[in-house]
Amino acid sequence: MQNSWLCRSFGRLALGLLFLSALGTAFAKEYQFAVIPKLRAPWFNRLEVGTKKAAQDFGVKTYMQAPASADEAEQARLIQDAISRGVDAILVVPNNAQSLEPVFAQAKQAGIAVITHESPNQKNADFDIEMINNEKFGQAALELLAQGLGGKGDFVVYVGSLTVPAHNLWADAALKLAKEKYPDLKVVADRFPVSEDQNAARQKSLEVLRTYPNVRGFLAFGSQGGPGAAQAVRDQHVEGAVVIGTTSPNQAAQYLDDGSMTKSILWDPGEAGYAMVWLAKQVLDKKAVTEGTEIPTIGKITSLQGNTITYDRPLILDKSNRKSYDF
Repeated sequence: MQNSWLCRSFGRLALGLLFLSALGTAFAKEYQFAVIPKLRAPWFNRLEVGTKKAAQDFGVKTYMQAPASADEAEQARLIQDAISRGVDAILVVPNNAQSLEPVFAQAKQAGIAVITHESPNQKNADFDIEMINNEKFGQAALELLAQGLGGKGDFVVYVGSLTVPAHNLWADAALKLAKEKYPDLKVVADRFPVSEDQNAARQKSLEVLRTYPNVRGFLAFGSQGGPGAAQAVRDQHVEGAVVIGTTSPNQAAQYLDDGSMTKSILWDPGEAGYAMVWLAKQVLDKKAVTEGTEIPTIGKITSLQGNTITYDRPLILDKSNRKSYDF
């Protein structure tokens, strides 16, 4: 009798624990991640593809909101809105690293994970993820320009803005290499902040061609600078022009195909988006991320300096291979 009673009691206890466990699982909070890139553009649409894939793989929810243009104040407002909504993580590609420090600090105070991309050593971020080595990337872009120009000639440099960290790191590395290795390459303007707006880049290129008629090289860091320069080169039928940009394959396609843009050097932003989601979840789950940790789909971390994780995964596209990449 007593054994039967004990069995029934333990059975009810076990069922109760299973019920509570199931109830806890059913009502477990689903992480909410806000994705806030520089602006809405094909490049960042591809980043969103990566975040959505990671959200499926890791059981979180993501949504993307982007400024209509590369407006740092609008980006800060979107981040503050996300903080007010109580998201668990914000994934940001900053327009201005310094201006976002205060809102990132607010997020940290609220217990929100902060992950950035294209902003090495970002203050108040848990991690920044870079898909390329910035110095090597800038040097590789300059080498492509030098190759196209035969090692000599006048060129200009475009960046998204004078405060975008990655663009200016690339420009610094490119110009340093040009000075050291290519004495016959001359930069006539360092640097025009037009590379996040295709029309602005086109207008600036037309102005450059009028002001500096010997310019044949356009080194555009920022997704819209290459197409804008290519439009100007095409409109003006500029012979011997070399346009090197950091533009998505689909957006660069028509310019690569007609020769107005020479090459695009970039990385897959989808890989970056995927990694950002994974990193945010690691932070929230309080899991360590160190050198040797493997980020799914892109491999082990071999460089972690401070909060900045750096891979070396550049893509170099031209007319011959751009159809292999659909973004």
